[in-house]
Amino acid sequence: MSETIPATELTDALALLKRVYGYDAFRGLQADVISDVLQGRDVLAVLPTGGGKSLCYQIPSILRRGTGLVVSPLIALMADQVDALKALGVRAERLDSSMAPADKQAALEAARAGEMDMLYVSPEALGSGLGNVLSGLDVSLIAIDEAHCVSQWGHDFRPDYRLLRPMLDRFEHVPRLALTATADKATREDILVQLGIPQDGLILAGFDRPNIRYAISPKTNVTKQITEFVRETPGAGIVYCTSRAATEKLAEKLEATGRPTRAYHAGLPPAERAAAQAEFVASEDMVMCATIAFGMGIDKPDVRFVAHAGLP
Repeated sequence: MSETIPATELTDALALLKRVYGYDAFRGLQADVISDVLQGRDVLAVLPTGGGKSLCYQIPSILRRGTGLVVSPLIALMADQVDALKALGVRAERLDSSMAPADKQAALEAARAGEMDMLYVSPEALGSGLGNVLSGLDVSLIAIDEAHCVSQWGHDFRPDYRLLRPMLDRFEHVPRLALTATADKATREDILVQLGIPQDGLILAGFDRPNIRYAISPKTNVTKQITEFVRETPGAGIVYCTSRAATEKLAEKLEATGRPTRAYHAGLPPAERAAAQAEFVASEDMVMCATIAFGMGIDKPDVRFVAHAGLP
């Protein structure tokens, strides 16, 4: 990690931060991560949830020549970030299985022409041959988001993440940036080895979130307990259930509190799921009863509670 940040790089990054994102200063270790990537170093950044990991690759992708490749595990996460970037005027696109072939081709052509700041891809797509197609691009950096998925010791291991190393090595002189909020010592060591990042490339922040409180209660009458909790707790929230049927049943019961409620699970038609998610993002007090198919990658800063109706 750099001890001092070159003045010109910091000035450019801060100017971009203000102009595009509307922030006056970096938080925590963001400046250190961005500085190292701008200088071409390989980095594993372990920053807490809410620590602004996405800016750590978005800003260098815009400042460096070429297109930043962002490896992300979830279509919802990619879609949410790309939509937000486009709204800010940043040239970004994604390549995933939900897109029409013509849209994928248009994104690739824009990247080849140097008209793309960021291109989001899934590890599965890279493993299916997309890596060969992308090898002809002028790549500014390669960011591996949710990097704990690389490690067999991580909580969400994805085998296709293990296949990233050959693609990374094709871009030998392109900085690689791995990011995660959840990696203990064994997981961190595994990520460094699997992605070919040197030990001195680790930037580790603390995990404490003083604004988050955890509480556990014995389960007696779970519907009654959740209903009372929702009545007493203002703001938007998510209640996770252990089955699809349970989400619908609980959402129906919670309507009695007067709060807007929706159910979300993988068995619902895609259009219905998308509508429910859009309503939740826009609402200040909706309660979403969902299976774990919901929530990852949604950028909603005003979620006030997450409750589990059963052990996750």
